[in-house]
Amino acid sequence: MARYVPMPMTLETVRQDIEDRLLEAASNRRSPMHTPVVATADADARIMVLRNFDTSDWTLRFHTDARSPKVETLEDNAAVAVLFYDRDEKVQIRCRGQARIETESSLATAAWSESDTYARRCYLGAPPGEEREQPSSGLPDEIEGKRPTEEELAPARKNFAVMVVKIESADWYFLSNDGHKRAIFTNGKGCWVTP
Repeated sequence: MARYVPMPMTLETVRQDIEDRLLEAASNRRSPMHTPVVATADADARIMVLRNFDTSDWTLRFHTDARSPKVETLEDNAAVAVLFYDRDEKVQIRCRGQARIETESSLATAAWSESDTYARRCYLGAPPGEEREQPSSGLPDEIEGKRPTEEELAPARKNFAVMVVKIESADWYFLSNDGHKRAIFTNGKGCWVTP
């Protein structure tokens, strides 16, 4: 679904544009912002699927494997950056914030329950980054290529986690032949800055 840069361009309309784009990204898998780049403090970056954006507290939610190296990294330093980009509309949103990992919370339990069984099967596999002698999904042979049952998925729940990012700043950047525009929102307060 095509969106357009807000007019008139005010800090209020830009803030609303950020919220609208992130809500769309979380709910629409065809959104160009649905799979942003997420970087941890160790400069490791990866594509992740945005699962939720909460406008009340400006938090992003992602799903992750509790055994992944990024979980340990976040325990040492919770700083993260999340980069969203819509190539067609030339809008970039760079978010910085603090992440937390939840495994046993009501949020994690609800996220697990709401996820498709096919998506949850990856948590049955070997831990992320485990070395193999040949290409492998890491999934057990009996699960490879099939949709597991809830019973088969039960052991995977312990490996599932949500990563919640509390946005501390959002840097909105619009590329235009008429002149780029940029605004930064820090802890909810916005200001215009030069591109």
